[in-house]
Amino acid sequence: MAEEEKRKPEGEEGAPPGPAERRTAAALRYDVDRDKAPLLLASGRGPVADEIIRIADENKIPLYENRELANLLSKLELDTEIPPELYVLVAEVLFFVYKLDRMAEKREKIFKRMKEEGENK
Repeated sequence: MAEEEKRKPEGEEGAPPGPAERRTAAALRYDVDRDKAPLLLASGRGPVADEIIRIADENKIPLYENRELANLLSKLELDTEIPPELYVLVAEVLFFVYKLDRMAEKREKIFKRMKEEGENK
């Protein structure tokens, strides 16, 4: 799971974005059976954020955009649990991922049923 901040560069076209315009990304892990709270696996700005997003995309990990949360997470130490103050915001991310997983399961069932019906004709 990744958090992403995108801002359009201001000023001249093609000019490199300043620090305020650079992306911020964070990657979280939460294993209900293993973790007491979600863990911050990675975070960064600019090229580091781009790499986090690239890895998430390659691994089909959903991106959830929330500038405020990405900025807050980027201030935390890596490999630490998310503090209770951020639970509500992180719960929104987890719910988003849960909904995506449920939709993917439903889609797989529909495709399986369609395939079975096509084979039975």
